[in-house]
Amino acid sequence: MTKEKLFKQAFRLKESDCTIISDKESGIVTAVLSIERHRRLLEDYIKEHPQFLYSFEPIVVDDGPEVALLMAEASKKANVGPMAAVAGVLADLAVQDMINTGCKVAVVENGGEVFAISNQPIDIAFAAGDEPLSREMGFRLKEFPLGVATSSGLYSHAFSFGDAEAVTIFSVDAGVADAAATAVANLIKGDDIQNVIRNGIDRALSIVGVKGVFILYRGIVGKAGQIPELIKVNPT
Repeated sequence: MTKEKLFKQAFRLKESDCTIISDKESGIVTAVLSIERHRRLLEDYIKEHPQFLYSFEPIVVDDGPEVALLMAEASKKANVGPMAAVAGVLADLAVQDMINTGCKVAVVENGGEVFAISNQPIDIAFAAGDEPLSREMGFRLKEFPLGVATSSGLYSHAFSFGDAEAVTIFSVDAGVADAAATAVANLIKGDDIQNVIRNGIDRALSIVGVKGVFILYRGIVGKAGQIPELIKVNPT
């Protein structure tokens, strides 16, 4: 299949540090407007429900904006706080808005969490701070829709109870992937490396919507489920 010309743009709004890819320039605009709108709605909701921001456990949302409802749903599946899904859900909503306006390629990466719907393969890099694999490998996404999220106890700005170099989750959407990556990364600690990784894999695959998991802990890799093709990437 011949690849179509794609448009790519970086976009940042407060904590949302994004890369947007589309087959249409208008798709970039749509994604930016989506992120701006849903962030504003979420911020307004949090002002009235501050526990949504601070809880490490799922929060019931009976009446709120779509972004809060989706975050609550994803966090419930993984048994973590709703903010664990914020970057992924914002990416999900932006991609859906892009598809609704006619885009055939709609990819939003938000702080390392990715949601992609595409009619051609999409390559993404594996991010694990200063680890050698982080500079050498990535994943080629071929089956869509697909959400990808990575959590780390060593290199991420987000809070984690664990010590994993990286836990990467492949899921039905980025919201579930984001929440699941946090949940699994929280478990990755201790000296029994093989058992720790095995328990992390079991936890990941028990979460509804998770398709595959890739764990890097103390230089040891564990993976299971549906993992996209591993590829080499050019060091930067």
